[in-house]
Amino acid sequence: AAGWTGSSPRFTTTPGEAAPTGDLTVHQLSGIASYYADEFHGRQTANGEEYDMHAMTAAHRTLPFNTTVKVTHLQTGESVIVRINDRGPFKDDRVIDLSLEAARRIGLIAKGTGPVRLDVLELGAPGKLIRE
Repeated sequence: AAGWTGSSPRFTTTPGEAAPTGDLTVHQLSGIASYYADEFHGRQTANGEEYDMHAMTAAHRTLPFNTTVKVTHLQTGESVIVRINDRGPFKDDRVIDLSLEAARRIGLIAKGTGPVRLDVLELGAPGKLIRE
C-alpha cells in the first residue's frame, strides 16, 4: 500500500520508506515458521489492530495486510488458514510468525519453530476477518 505508515511492537515504517508489496518469491512461500504470544498480546499490530494471540492471524514481511494464507507444517501435515495483520518475522531464517492459536493447531508449540509451506489463498481482501 503506497504511503503506508504504521508501527507494531515489532515493526515500524516511516514516510518515504518502501511499503510492503504483494510480490511473491519462492523464499516467501516456504521456510521456517515461528509464533508470538504473551508479550505481544493486546498490543497494536502493524495494520493497527490489537494483537490477539487466540485469533487466526500471522505476521509476514511483505504480503499485503488481510491476505489469507494456508500454512502447512511440513513435519505434522497439519494446516491452518491465517490472515496477515502484522509485519515480521525479523530473523532471516523465518518466513512467517503465527499467532499462538495458529501455531498450536499445527503442532508448532513444542519446538517453537518448524518448516512450513505457505499457499496464498487471497491477496489483501480489505476487512476480511477469520474467526474460528
